Amino acid sequence: MTEAPPVPDNAIGEYTGDGKTLFWLALRTSLLTLLTLGIYRFWAKTRIRRYTWSATRLDGTRFEYTGTGLEKFLGFLMAVVILAVYLGVLQLLLVWFGMTIFAAPETPEQAVLQGMGLSVSALAVTPLVFFAQYRARRYRLARTRWRGIRCGMDKAAWGYAFRAMGYWALTLVSLGALLPLMTFRLEKYMTERSWFGDARFEQHGSWTGMYRQMTHLLIGLALVLGGLLTGSIGMATDQPALIIGYAGFAVGLVWFPIGVISWRVQSFAYLTRHKTLGGRVTFDAQPETKTVILAWVVGSIVLAVALSVATGIIGGTVATLLAGSGFAVETGNGEHLFLPIVLAALGYLLTLAATQAGALAAIVQPILKHYVTTLTLLNLSALDEIHQRAADPGADAEGFADALDLGGAL
Repeated sequence: MTEAPPVPDNAIGEYTGDGKTLFWLALRTSLLTLLTLGIYRFWAKTRIRRYTWSATRLDGTRFEYTGTGLEKFLGFLMAVVILAVYLGVLQLLLVWFGMTIFAAPETPEQAVLQGMGLSVSALAVTPLVFFAQYRARRYRLARTRWRGIRCGMDKAAWGYAFRAMGYWALTLVSLGALLPLMTFRLEKYMTERSWFGDARFEQHGSWTGMYRQMTHLLIGLALVLGGLLTGSIGMATDQPALIIGYAGFAVGLVWFPIGVISWRVQSFAYLTRHKTLGGRVTFDAQPETKTVILAWVVGSIVLAVALSVATGIIGGTVATLLAGSGFAVETGNGEHLFLPIVLAALGYLLTLAATQAGALAAIVQPILKHYVTTLTLLNLSALDEIHQRAADPGADAEGFADALDLGGAL
C-alpha cells in the first residue's frame, strides 16, 4: 500500500482582481470625488483598498481591509489643524529673525533671508514627511486581517522620522553609495515593529548584501557620467570621443530608469526573502524586473490608445453639437463662449478621472498581481500557533499622509 504524498507546507499568493471591475469602480469613485470637491476621496480610497485586499489570497484565504472613509476624513482634518498650527508658529519664528517666505524681496539681503526661510521651512517639514510614512503603514496594518487575525504595528513614528533623516543625509553625502544602508535599516526598523496577531516580524540579512540589487542602477549611472566625461574630452580633442560620449550618455539615460525599477523590484525581493514571522514562518519572493517593466509599458500604451480614441470620439461629438447650436462661434464680446468653456473643463476633468482609473486598472493592478503571485509563504503550519491581538485604534488614520499628499498608494 503506497503512502499518500505529503501535503505541501507552503502557500503561494493568488490575485483574483479583474481590470474591468477595478476600472469602473475607480472611475465611479473618481467622479464622486470630483462632484464633492475632493471630499469623497477618503471613501474612494477605502473602497479600492477593500477590493484589492479581498482579491489577494494566501492559502485560499482572502485578506480583509477594515478601514473606513470617515476615520480617514477625520484623521485628515486633525492633521490639517496640527500642520496649520505648526507652520504658523514656524512662520512667526521666521519673522522674529527677520525671515519670511511670503513677501517679495526688495533687496539682495531680503532675497537671501527669504531663501534661508524657505530652506528652514522645508527642513522643518521633512520630519513630518517621514512621520507620515510610518503612520500610514501602521494604519494600513492596523486595518488588515487575514484568517480573522489582525495585523498591527508599534507606536514608533518619531523614531523612524529622525532615523530616516539621518540615513537620507548619509545617502546624499555619499552620492547614493549608502542607499542600501538606508533602505535596509529603515525597513528593518519598521518590520521589527510589525505584528501578525501576537507574532512579530523580523528582518534578517545585511545591507551590504543588497549591493547586488544595485547592479543595473550603477551601470546606468556609470554610462551617464562616463558619457558626459568622454563627451567633454571629445569636445577638446577629437570627434570620435565626442560621438562615443554622446552614445554612452544616451544609453545611460535609458538604462538608469531601468536600473531604478530593477533596484525597487529586487530590493523588495531581497528584503522579503530575509523576513521571518514568529521566528518560524519564512517567505520567498521572486518578482521579475522585466515583467514589471513590460506591464508598465503595455499598460501605458493601452491606456494612451484608449484615451486618444475616447477623447477623439467625445471631442468630435461635442464639437459637432456646438457647431450645430451656434455656441462654437465667437461673437467678439465673448457672450457665446461660456458653454464651450464649461464643456472643455468638464471634458478635462472626465479625462483626468478616466486616466487615473485606467492607470490603476491597466498598470498598477497587473504589477500588484505579479508581486502577489510570486510570493510564497513557507512553514504554513506554524501559523496555527499565532493568536489574536487587541484592536489598534489606528492612530491618525493616515491623516498626515493625506495632508502632505503622501497617501496615494494602495
